[in-house]
Amino acid sequence: MTDSDHKPIIRLRNITKNYGNIRALQNVDLDIYMSQVLAVVGDNGAGKSTLIKVLSGAIKPSQGEIEVAGKVYTGLNPALAISLGISTVYQDLALVDTRDVAANLFLGRELVKFGWWLDKKLMLEKSKQLLRNLNVNIVDPQRMVSQLSGGQRQGIAVARAVNQGGKVIIFDEPTAAMGVNESRQILNLIKDLAEQGYAVIVVSHNLHHVLEISQRICVMKQGRLVANLETAQSSPSEIAHYITGVNNLEDDQEIAQ
Repeated sequence: MTDSDHKPIIRLRNITKNYGNIRALQNVDLDIYMSQVLAVVGDNGAGKSTLIKVLSGAIKPSQGEIEVAGKVYTGLNPALAISLGISTVYQDLALVDTRDVAANLFLGRELVKFGWWLDKKLMLEKSKQLLRNLNVNIVDPQRMVSQLSGGQRQGIAVARAVNQGGKVIIFDEPTAAMGVNESRQILNLIKDLAEQGYAVIVVSHNLHHVLEISQRICVMKQGRLVANLETAQSSPSEIAHYITGVNNLEDDQEIAQ
């Protein structure tokens, strides 16, 4: 499906963020589509994190508009972003190690019966179904989170985002500090989310992962969006050129580490 076949779920127009004389974002225009993985790449300080914080409601832009499902906002806050279906999976995952999987999936949104009694049985049943639907490899939702691998923990954070009503899932460096097998689990999960109809945004320094999982790549540099690429027509050397001016594959591979 191409961009012309459907309308974006989110439109960013003229998004600018100033911190005194520093312009962290400068007139960024970006469209986000359902059933696609959009990768956001760039060197440190390029504006990637600021852009994600604007989308997640962590910061309000100095100017510009955010259009979500046809409604225009001058800025979001975290509660509003979640209510609009925008959920962010940060590197620290914000999980409670001393509680089990089901408790983490329903953290702050616990199911109750008789008006106040925790319905643990229903939460366990729904947890199993949610994990199964997302192909997260956790059989027992009563396992303590502290006993799980990094890939499984990432899967719980994603499942919680979906359980909150997330339709647009943002990942901040999802494979950072993970081994090959765990990275593979996360990449497969991201691809599965897009195939199931979610809009996925991935911030990553790993160009090889980006090229594998995304349909579109936006390159940030000094607060500006300098390239908006179709992944199928892009290469590591082209992306590296936009990021740093380097345009040979050997240097690409060094950047992707």
